[in-house]
Amino acid sequence: ARQDVIAVDPDDVEQGTVNRLDAHTGDGIRHRAFTCLVYDTDGRILLAQRAPTKRLWDGHWDGTVASHPVEGQSQEDATAQRLEEELGITPDQYDDLRMTDKFEYKRYYPNEGVEWEVCAVLKVTLEDAELDPDDEEIGGMLWVDYDHLHENPALYRQLRLCPWFEIAMRRDFS
Repeated sequence: ARQDVIAVDPDDVEQGTVNRLDAHTGDGIRHRAFTCLVYDTDGRILLAQRAPTKRLWDGHWDGTVASHPVEGQSQEDATAQRLEEELGITPDQYDDLRMTDKFEYKRYYPNEGVEWEVCAVLKVTLEDAELDPDDEEIGGMLWVDYDHLHENPALYRQLRLCPWFEIAMRRDFS
């Protein structure tokens, strides 16, 4: 709650910074965010379960990390930072971090808050899939065949997927 996020208009143009908690309560404030889909060289995606201590979407499965850049930080730099903080993935494990999409969404989490984000989608393929997850961030991990997940998302509903990941996956045509 002490961190500020970047408020944006529907075109992702910065409108200043707002308190992170304020951006995620009430009707929310539209702000910049990202999700990063982490793959291995076999075409599997790493699903990461959000820790049970997370205020929003605790225990839900994400593909793979999601967060917010801070003022002056690029989406790529913010993503690289979160990959290292959450999963122990360092830049020497990949060389293809790239932004592939961007979309706006708004979803309420019952009795807790809201996500109203212009969300960039980044992808990375790990040459070295050694991980060192932070238990404060990650509740569990699961490697899944991405093509199977993309073509059959209903088979994975019991995992309770994060809404931004489901949107990113529906929009992924590559």
